[in-house]
Amino acid sequence: MTDQKTDEGASPWWRHPIMWMVVGGPAAVVVAGCVTAWIAVHGADPVVDADYYRHGVEINRTLGAKAMLPAQTGRNHAMTPARDLPPAKP
Repeated sequence: MTDQKTDEGASPWWRHPIMWMVVGGPAAVVVAGCVTAWIAVHGADPVVDADYYRHGVEINRTLGAKAMLPAQTGRNHAMTPARDLPPAKP
């Protein structure tokens, strides 16, 4: 007599939860990689202007005098001796 095992209680491979844990992790990574690639291609940042330096210089010219005014006023006030300060307002 031969001893043959029967797989009466065995279920198909897709019904085992551990198989889905093993396959699910890499599958999720592949899907996330595809989504990331799609976002990178369709949501690309604009190219930096070829003449960015000239534009920056123009912005600095227009804002230069106004932007440094509070800093220069504060610096000059800090350097003013106490005897030359105007009297405090009550």
